[in-house]
Amino acid sequence: MAILLFSLRGVPEDEASEVGDLLTHHEIDFYETNAGNWGVSMPGLWLRNELQLNQAQQLLENYHHYRYKTQRDAYLQRKAVGEHKTLWQSFQQNPLLFSVYLSAMGLIIYVSIKLLFELGL
Repeated sequence: MAILLFSLRGVPEDEASEVGDLLTHHEIDFYETNAGNWGVSMPGLWLRNELQLNQAQQLLENYHHYRYKTQRDAYLQRKAVGEHKTLWQSFQQNPLLFSVYLSAMGLIIYVSIKLLFELGL
């Protein structure tokens, strides 16, 4: 029976590709599923042979430590140069969308608090 090794929900394409290449390089038998047309299926990397599970998990753990370090270093480098995106830059790029999101958050908070006090909780 197939074993879910790595869920691909919310995973960037470059990371999914690198993990697939890593498993292929180490000759681990796996297959990939996608989320389907409506995004309700389980996207993931599945092992066909459960005897390779420990090896695959160790490879993924090492890969994730490496990826964390490289992505964190890249972020810190962008931040030092001043290229990272700030909240103010997000507002400047698209003020209308930013305002709509901010208004929606305010409305949700208002309704939540209003209902809380009306129900007397």
